[in-house]
Amino acid sequence: MLNENIKSIRKSKGLSQEELAIKLNVVRQTISKWEQGLSVPDADALISISEVLGTPVSTLLGEAVVETKADDLSVISEKLEVINLQLAHEKAARQKAVHWLFISLCAVIPAIFAALVVLNSPYSGWDYSDPESAIAGVIFHAFEWLFVRIAPLALIGAIVGACLTRKKA
Repeated sequence: MLNENIKSIRKSKGLSQEELAIKLNVVRQTISKWEQGLSVPDADALISISEVLGTPVSTLLGEAVVETKADDLSVISEKLEVINLQLAHEKAARQKAVHWLFISLCAVIPAIFAALVVLNSPYSGWDYSDPESAIAGVIFHAFEWLFVRIAPLALIGAIVGACLTRKKA
């Protein structure tokens, strides 16, 4: 009876299994198993279900529930709330990824500088009469030349970016 009540109340509220799962912080398959009677929610989950569905636990556990047509406006507003929560989570995840990209740049740029200093331009002593050495030396020299000129600006940009994208408390 619990499984039938969860399903009918969820449908009467105009929620999909996915939307209910998001509100309960579980996966959709969990909702499906509850509604099919393959598993039963624990006490904490049962309380959360009753709060999300706005139904007493006693109704979920024992009383038969008659499906009612959900108020269209409330259904739309609840769906918009779910969509807004999903968008907020995605935005936070993107901001976190960009923040760590900037922090990574702040670590990588000085490491490359250190490597260039330690290597002390090894291409200078290469035999440029060998075509392969000549090409590799020119490429390495071009990389070093560009890096030394662009890296300070990139490092400053990465530091500013890391500061701007950090999560505000």
